[in-house]
Amino acid sequence: SVVDRPGSGDKRHVRSLSAASAPSPALVRDDELAALALAGDDSAFAALVRLHQGALRGFLLRMTRGDHALADDLAQEAFLEAWRKIAQFRASGSFSGWLTRIAWSRFLMTARKRKLELLEDADVPLAAEADSDMRLDLERAMTRLSGAERAAITLCDTLGHSHEEAAAILTMPLGTVNSHILRGHAKLRTLLYGAKP
Repeated sequence: SVVDRPGSGDKRHVRSLSAASAPSPALVRDDELAALALAGDDSAFAALVRLHQGALRGFLLRMTRGDHALADDLAQEAFLEAWRKIAQFRASGSFSGWLTRIAWSRFLMTARKRKLELLEDADVPLAAEADSDMRLDLERAMTRLSGAERAAITLCDTLGHSHEEAAAILTMPLGTVNSHILRGHAKLRTLLYGAKP
């Protein structure tokens, strides 16, 4: 066992867990893995890390406007907090949603602590030359949205959460999430196609 109980490890714990042998994620559901992790099964938590690390890092990468190091640090902190608080996970919701809410909270704390302008609209210019890769254009355009707009769009459009789940993750009223999505989509249309919102 890498660590006897949640909360007694450090950042190396999550890194070592992701490399540990674990149950096949395809055979076990998130809530079952979380129950096994709560019972002290390190390999079950390692499976949860492997299942969710790509999506979580992608979400945080968008939130940090492409800062890979910060996104990785925040993902690491979110997994550590999830490990320490695994007993608070309720299987009535998705593990992914619970984990993303932790990551969102870590992002907000870091942005406030560092006085980062990650939560506001950016004045980052789009590349002047035409880029044939639509994905790069979209990522550049996403950096121009406010933090709340990026979060809501990423959660719903990219990660597949419902608007209700996004509202719970972001601790915002459903109507506010809907507004952020509509406003963000309108800004993206303008940035990508020149259409007025």
